[in-house]
Amino acid sequence: MRLAQLSKNQREVAEAVRIVPLKKRVSMIAGADVARNGKYLFGSMAVLSFPELLLLDESHAEQREPIPYVPGFLSYRELPVLAKAFSRLKKKPDLILVDGQGIAHPRRLGLASHLGVVLGVPTIGCAKSHLYGDYEMPEDARGSYTFLKSKNNRIGLVLRTRNNVKPLFISPGHLIDLDGCLCILLSVTPRYRIPEPIRQAHRMAGSRARSA
Repeated sequence: MRLAQLSKNQREVAEAVRIVPLKKRVSMIAGADVARNGKYLFGSMAVLSFPELLLLDESHAEQREPIPYVPGFLSYRELPVLAKAFSRLKKKPDLILVDGQGIAHPRRLGLASHLGVVLGVPTIGCAKSHLYGDYEMPEDARGSYTFLKSKNNRIGLVLRTRNNVKPLFISPGHLIDLDGCLCILLSVTPRYRIPEPIRQAHRMAGSRARSA
């Protein structure tokens, strides 16, 4: 499928994205991440209790890379393997943290938003680098943040999760708003820069990719 067709599809799917206050109390929260080895992708989900952050369940999937990585089109590469991993979970999470963008995306459909619509689950995009939107750098203290903006609309947060470390680029994926994102993110980063559910999923995916 050509990029013009994918762009059209993104705009269509983005119409289903809902940025609303989180409606359900979160007791289980998952992290989702994908690692690569050659032409194969390895997707993992780690489900943790919330707010205790104890590992409750994990699942894994692998498949051949459907398309190469193209900035702005990550979901067409990684969504299939993550959806497969989600289907194998015994404990379904109330919320998924995704290593990728939410609506902070040129067509408002980063991986977190696309995955949330497909699964019908609230999602938050937690990216380590900037893709889209204007911002100012937050102060160096944990909890400091500024807004990501597009045409004066707030589409995300630039959030410092540790003192004197690079911030994360947080954006709602689906079925959650900015206030909910901020509340959740600070609760799931007690020690490290990366949210604990994603950190565990990253470790699992990387381990499976290396041993393949």
